[in-house]
Amino acid sequence: MKKVKFFRKLRSTTAKITDTKQKQEATANGESTKDKDYQNIKLGLDLSGGVSITYHIKDKNPSDKDVNDTIAKLEERAESYTTEYSVYKSGDDRITVEIPGVDDPNKVLEDLGSPGSLYFIAQYDSDGNANYTQDTSVEGGYKLNYDIDTLKANGSVILDGNDVKDASAQYDQSSSTSTKEPVVSLKLKDKAIDTWADATKKAKDAGQSIGIYYDDHFISVPTVSAVISDGNCVINGMKDYDEATSLATFIRVGAINLQLEELESNVVGAQLGGTALTNAVKAAIIGIILIMIFMIVLYGILGVVASIGLALYSMLTVLFIYWFEITLTLPGIAGIILGIGMAVDANVIVFARIREEIAGGKSVLAAVNEGYKKALSAILDGQVTTFIAALVLMVLGSGTVKGFAYTLMISIILSLFTALFIAKYLTRAFYGVGVRAEKFYGKAKKRKVIRFVQNRVKYFVISGVVILAGIGGMIYFGATSGNALNYSLEFVGGTSTTADFGKDYTAAEVEKDIVPSVSKLLGNSAVQVTTVQGSHDVTLKTRTLSLDERQDLAALLEKDFNVDASTIETQSISSTISGEMRTNAVKAVIISCIFMLLYIWFRFKDIRFASSAILALVHDVLVVVTAYALIRISVGSTFIACILTIVGYSINATIVIFDRIRENLRYYSKKMSFGEIVDASVNQTLTRSINTSLTTLITLLALYFFGGVTTKDFVLAMILGIAIGTYSSIFFCSMLVDFWNDKQQTKTA
Repeated sequence: MKKVKFFRKLRSTTAKITDTKQKQEATANGESTKDKDYQNIKLGLDLSGGVSITYHIKDKNPSDKDVNDTIAKLEERAESYTTEYSVYKSGDDRITVEIPGVDDPNKVLEDLGSPGSLYFIAQYDSDGNANYTQDTSVEGGYKLNYDIDTLKANGSVILDGNDVKDASAQYDQSSSTSTKEPVVSLKLKDKAIDTWADATKKAKDAGQSIGIYYDDHFISVPTVSAVISDGNCVINGMKDYDEATSLATFIRVGAINLQLEELESNVVGAQLGGTALTNAVKAAIIGIILIMIFMIVLYGILGVVASIGLALYSMLTVLFIYWFEITLTLPGIAGIILGIGMAVDANVIVFARIREEIAGGKSVLAAVNEGYKKALSAILDGQVTTFIAALVLMVLGSGTVKGFAYTLMISIILSLFTALFIAKYLTRAFYGVGVRAEKFYGKAKKRKVIRFVQNRVKYFVISGVVILAGIGGMIYFGATSGNALNYSLEFVGGTSTTADFGKDYTAAEVEKDIVPSVSKLLGNSAVQVTTVQGSHDVTLKTRTLSLDERQDLAALLEKDFNVDASTIETQSISSTISGEMRTNAVKAVIISCIFMLLYIWFRFKDIRFASSAILALVHDVLVVVTAYALIRISVGSTFIACILTIVGYSINATIVIFDRIRENLRYYSKKMSFGEIVDASVNQTLTRSINTSLTTLITLLALYFFGGVTTKDFVLAMILGIAIGTYSSIFFCSMLVDFWNDKQQTKTA
């Protein structure tokens, strides 16, 4: 890094500069951003591969606090690359970091292992001895004359990184030129302001410098030209904005408490196979086209409107993920699929209303206007409720949960935009150019009312039996196999076996040629694959293996795949979905449910609706757990995606029915009983419930059949979530409202 000649006050308030500002500033200064990774959407480790580093903790008997602090600081550093990182303790003395989709693994390796210690060192000690001297042969151009401990003891360390309240990269006007230069802006903690003011005054009066020492070398040795009394200052001399950003990040994080030694580092291939994402994209396109055909056949010209809106929604979603540099993972794809369902759902609600108004005798134009007006509350309440859940998940969640929340929030905003604005004006535009006949828009048909309420006890019994079966299954499997659920390696860890196969394998080839044999040997257990770019190594992650099983696996690799036994290495691996992540996910879901309850209570002014919606969510989660327990579906990241999908999908479908019940209560409360109103409302929204589920299932089935074998578990989990959410909104949640009403009537009788 370059030396600087001065250390000055910050000219403006300290503020963190965003990437957008960075790009604007860079362009203004004639800098190119071609070297930045703005060309592709960031993908998670499950889709694109990335960097995996394992560190050995050199300290003897480190405390749990130090280990947890070190993990937290590594997480903060990893977060500067992506939100989809994974940092976890593996074994007694190892920490593993996995960062997806990075282009420069060497820089990641260098940055992660940096000590991160920052010191501000006076030029002379109290006896007049120089603490550092110029030496052009070392990095930074200066060398320390004493070690840090000695400097701390004699009072020469003025401040350290713990005294910094905030650090951020920004552009600042150079004092010597008219150009803007990248700097690190520092804001000191209150307790350090006076100390810093005294130190800078002393150095200024004596014409001395203050050395800024970071990561075992000087990054700058500025001569102090002003007294800094407000705690704001900058470090300049950065070669570029990236360097300033990196330094600011490490200053904020602070020093890593433990000594870490890199054991191994790999650039890994995608765990889902090299063609998984390509297949998923193709499948998504096929699914969207099929949805468009379905909507056009079902709704005519309105289906054309919905198709245009869906195409626009899909393009905008991709662009927003790209613009905001959101890391895309499987749960993120789940959020997008849920968004597609919600985008179509909003249109279906409107179209059903338009057809009802036409059937009621209104003109097409009046029906269009009235349809959008009456559908507005149902759409907004459903989307806002889901948005609340996504917002809580974003704030409290981590890793894949946060990625799901980001994509879902974007999907909600865009689905509202395309459904309430684009589709509305497109419909009016078609009418304006002459498409005005009723036959193009359709008319709601009268159908026999299905009496759901009179069978509510049957529905409750069915749900109860299913849930009890799940509980019984978990008890049985817990007693016989030790695990109530079929936990994946992401949850329970296992054994990692690495071997040199003598030739390059893609992850897809390993899945096809090697995994079936290994899985059969181990009793059809799950096997996760990691390939290492630039080598012939393949890592197979399995359940925890006994010594005999390890030997059997080694023999299989030798015999069937000509693996040299000397290259086979095994080690224990721990959970990548950490206990903290699982706890945070559960906490986020619970808190989101509380906020949704409050919102529904506020909007509907009736605790019956709010409590029924939340109980229905609990019911849905229990049914999903039952399915996972009895079918023995692997419980991993797909499980989290499934649960999160249900939270969003089920509550949205429920709100639509609740909105219709509320509307009918206003008009028919004196003519019909509460149960009759519930039945009528469920029937009126039944077509919407079925069609929305079908359109979402079309996308999922396209992924299942065209997305490749690696995504089938994920798709099955999603289908399960959609099916349960649909069942719950029709047969369970609405029946709960009627049940609570009967209880209320009994009390007041």
